[in-house]
Amino acid sequence: MFLERGYIATTLEMIAQTAEVAVQTIYNTVGSKRDVLNGVLDLSAAGPSAPRPVREFMQERVAATQTTAEMIGVLADWFVEAGERTAPIQQIIRQAAAVDPEVAQLEKQRARQRFENYKLAASALAERGAMPREMTREEAAGLIWTIGHPGVYRFFVLELEWPPARYRAWVESRLLAQFG
Repeated sequence: MFLERGYIATTLEMIAQTAEVAVQTIYNTVGSKRDVLNGVLDLSAAGPSAPRPVREFMQERVAATQTTAEMIGVLADWFVEAGERTAPIQQIIRQAAAVDPEVAQLEKQRARQRFENYKLAASALAERGAMPREMTREEAAGLIWTIGHPGVYRFFVLELEWPPARYRAWVESRLLAQFG
């Protein structure tokens, strides 16, 4: 409904009617409309691994790698995988954040959450001895956050019409240039 009608035009009443539940049921189980949007993003990001949180299964994927290059490949794969599934939802959030303070706050929270997750990736790189000496873990997380930002995916793949494989190769090469 958010994709078809937009965030503002979609009401909790519409969502409840479509789900064949009472509006109060949505408030009791999920929360506000912003919380529903957040949940849609979570489920979209997790994809076939849902309802497991992204952080959980990504830590497993990274732990299963043997080399820094494999780990960076996992990150590059993830940015494509997540970008393909979440780009439309990210666009809804971006548009809604311009007019809804609660969604603007959600957008900030999600950005911080991604940064905290990328701190874990930076720590894994540091443990493998892949961090440049002059780079802190926070700076490494910032670099990963910047390269993997949903807006970067949206720009290259959706606006410049790069094939996802080209975007993935670009992500991988940029990360390998820093950490490989």
